Amino acid sequence: MARIVMKFGGTSVANLERIRNVARRVKAEVDRGNEVAVVVSAMSGETDRLVGFCREAATLYDAREYDAVVATGEQVTSGLLAIVLQSMGVPARSWHGWQMPIVTDGAHGAARIQSINTDEIISRMMTGQVAVCAGFQGLGPDNRITTLGRGGSDTSAVALAAALKADRCDIYTDVDGVYTTDPRIVPKARKLEKITYEEMLELASVGAKVLQTRSVELAMKEKVRVQVVSSFEDLPGTLVVDEDEIVEQELIAGVAYSRNEAKITLSRVPDRPGVVAAIFSPLADANVNVDMIVQNVSQENQTTDVTFTVPRTDLPRVLDVLEKHREDLGYEGLKSDDAVSKVTVVGVGMKSHAGVAQTMFKALADRGINIQVISTSEIKISILIAEEYTELAVRALHSAYGLDAAA
Repeated sequence: MARIVMKFGGTSVANLERIRNVARRVKAEVDRGNEVAVVVSAMSGETDRLVGFCREAATLYDAREYDAVVATGEQVTSGLLAIVLQSMGVPARSWHGWQMPIVTDGAHGAARIQSINTDEIISRMMTGQVAVCAGFQGLGPDNRITTLGRGGSDTSAVALAAALKADRCDIYTDVDGVYTTDPRIVPKARKLEKITYEEMLELASVGAKVLQTRSVELAMKEKVRVQVVSSFEDLPGTLVVDEDEIVEQELIAGVAYSRNEAKITLSRVPDRPGVVAAIFSPLADANVNVDMIVQNVSQENQTTDVTFTVPRTDLPRVLDVLEKHREDLGYEGLKSDDAVSKVTVVGVGMKSHAGVAQTMFKALADRGINIQVISTSEIKISILIAEEYTELAVRALHSAYGLDAAA
């Protein structure tokens, strides 16, 4: 007997027929003798609908009331799934975030889980009852409902699996696993049997949308074995596990891309200690996530150029902040470009193999693709290129690293 957490995303519970399909999958695990807890998202499109109501009600809405509204999507789904399971003869009970409770901090709209009390759920699971938990939500320090941010149900599931000491956390979605890249761009992309936490975290952070970044961080910290599987097909999924569990480690696990990028260059910035900190401090205060950063060699006139990237959606806000601080920063020119994309290769095999970067640069040069910015870490290389070359670059790198599936 195993203890399993099963998480189902919005497309998996989009309507009653799909909720019945989910119930059949849950029943199959129960029939195998396993103890099961289920975490569900809101029905597909429901959270967007609720967010739209809040924005229509008031431009500057109260974040506490926003959470009270948008959390209802998961509550509806959890109740409906419990009803369907009961109709199939499976003992089930729905749980909201405040009922366990899932205790979070007070950052409404982007709360972080601090603890989960699973005593009551465990006692009921041991009697055969399925716990159907509303994802994406918790209870703040002021005893009000909080939400975890978009995609937060993944984090709810991993956190619950850690608290329950579950044998596995299965993330059911509309894809049947983690692929070496987006199959819509590269039809020869391969599904991975296993991938390390570190690789999945890097892929999630640079554009792969299979799992939410925070959920992978939590899984890595708590050593929760995560499996990504399809809600609609009975196919083997992809296990996200510790590096020690993978016997034959690939050099490169995958190629990811992100079109939500914008490049900013500040020219002739005074080259003195503290000036770079002065550039990024106001951006941090504005909650802007700065990614790739390059500073040129100092020029004869004791100035330098600083180039960095930000999410494309934040570009207007970033430009406004930099213009307001222009006199303090002392830069002469400000250029921005939102027609760029980031392409990243990820693999723990980079730690012990040379020539990974050279392979990337040659593959792109052979196709006439100019690299604008380069950023590296121990297991990834990211480049910034013109957006029009995104798909060509992904296909070229996928082939260059031998990731194409056999015909």
